[in-house]
Amino acid sequence: MTPYKLTEDELRQEQRMVHRCSGAAAVVCAVMYGLAYLFLPRVLHFPDDLDSALTFWAGAILFIVLWVMVGIGLVSRGRRLSAQDIRGSAYGPPSPRIAVYAAFLQNTLEQATVTILLLLAVLLLLRGEAMPFVGASVILFAVGRVAFLRGYPGGAGTRAFGMALTALPSVVAFVVAAGSVIARVLR
Repeated sequence: MTPYKLTEDELRQEQRMVHRCSGAAAVVCAVMYGLAYLFLPRVLHFPDDLDSALTFWAGAILFIVLWVMVGIGLVSRGRRLSAQDIRGSAYGPPSPRIAVYAAFLQNTLEQATVTILLLLAVLLLLRGEAMPFVGASVILFAVGRVAFLRGYPGGAGTRAFGMALTALPSVVAFVVAAGSVIARVLR
């Protein structure tokens, strides 16, 4: 497959779309976190002990790992149905038939690894206080993965909303966890 090179005007247009879609994802994340902190504590009890935090994390990551399994399934099914891909990745790059699925799987593995570790850090540091954040992050991860996969064939601009919706919660989790550590050290 020969890569398509954008003209300078097309590149700038694609970059503007990436910025717009990423901004929209940031707004969705902020609204989701606000709603989670307003409403979830009213309907659910979030205990503050370590066992509860680890149990909550274990349950939450199941829904993150599910998306890795979806990616594996998409690539595996695509390989089984493609004469070019059935021998496996060791024998050549993915065909156009599974290239998007392979890219989705790779990106989902990367995002899941970072998300799982950062959600654990936030829960260990903040316990019950972080549980609404974790719940909202899992939902944002799922919606982000769907949007990323659906938008991928259209290019960077069309997949940016899903990418940002998946990645921004990890950025926020990193900032919150780092801030919590710094605050504890400075006490």
